[in-house]
Amino acid sequence: MVTDQGGGDSEADGGPVRHIPVLLSEVLAALDPAPGKIILDGTFGAGGYTSAILKAGADVIALDRDPTAIATGQPLVAASEGRLTLIHSQFSELAEHAPAEGLDGVVLDIGVSSMQIDEAERGFSFQKKGPLDMRMSAAGVSAADVVNRAKVSDLIRIFGFLGEEKQAGRIARAIEKRRAEAPFETTRDLAGLIETVTPRKAKDKIHPATRVFQALRIFVNDELGELANALFAAERVLKPGGRLVVVTFHSLEDRIVKTFFQDRSGKAAGSRHLPMVAARAATFTPVGKPMIAASEEEASRNPRARSAKLRAGIRTEAPSPGNDLSIFNLPELASLAKLGG
Repeated sequence: MVTDQGGGDSEADGGPVRHIPVLLSEVLAALDPAPGKIILDGTFGAGGYTSAILKAGADVIALDRDPTAIATGQPLVAASEGRLTLIHSQFSELAEHAPAEGLDGVVLDIGVSSMQIDEAERGFSFQKKGPLDMRMSAAGVSAADVVNRAKVSDLIRIFGFLGEEKQAGRIARAIEKRRAEAPFETTRDLAGLIETVTPRKAKDKIHPATRVFQALRIFVNDELGELANALFAAERVLKPGGRLVVVTFHSLEDRIVKTFFQDRSGKAAGSRHLPMVAARAATFTPVGKPMIAASEEEASRNPRARSAKLRAGIRTEAPSPGNDLSIFNLPELASLAKLGG
């Protein structure tokens, strides 16, 4: 369903890996699906979580922004006998697809799917020559648009923050020089340049292009903004007692989820440098441990699980305090709209 986005090797750095839902038993335990419940799976992918939720007896509303996932999910829709509704939509818009009475659960599995990685024409993998695309929705601004049009200063911020790439400046300036001669068109165009600018050292465990490709994918698909808005949307449509379960694979995403649940815990916030902020009623109470990671056995069996982190909460009756993206302290990055023209 998802790729390992954290430190270390990933599917983008190698060949196809068979789809295995990550932290499946832990997700089901936190989500608590049962007959009579309606669960929204905001990241359908290959249908791993949805299939298990249906098997547990709950009805499912599943979303995916990738039209390919919607097409390949139709056999499961047919087999569900009306218990699965599969919708082409971004998960930030999940509130638009929730029933008026609310949801009993929302599960989000954040990341790029193995199906997308495995398809060279989608442009996610630098090991497969294909168009420099990376659009999960197959529409809008592509990675090639960003690489060929963005200012060097914007590229440095994108690679540095979203990819945590220490050589962001060197790579961005090399891109500027090369695109003046010819635009970047394929994944190998970009990966080849990065390999030249920052050669892989013997001790390095990951390919030198890994972090730049990760940064471009997150930026092109506005993955951090999507996640933040999906958390707010879930808060609005979950019934009291409903459960929000989120699995992340990257430190930036996990930080957003952790910040959200901390902000919604009802505890007063502040530090020795800033004044205390008055406590408000909690909109979520924790489910089990604050964070659950994959077991060593699962991580050895499924490489995608190595960096997975699960966080979950139960919705209270307190009203939602509204959307406030400032709690996540996301950086100002280039506008995608300006790069597509």
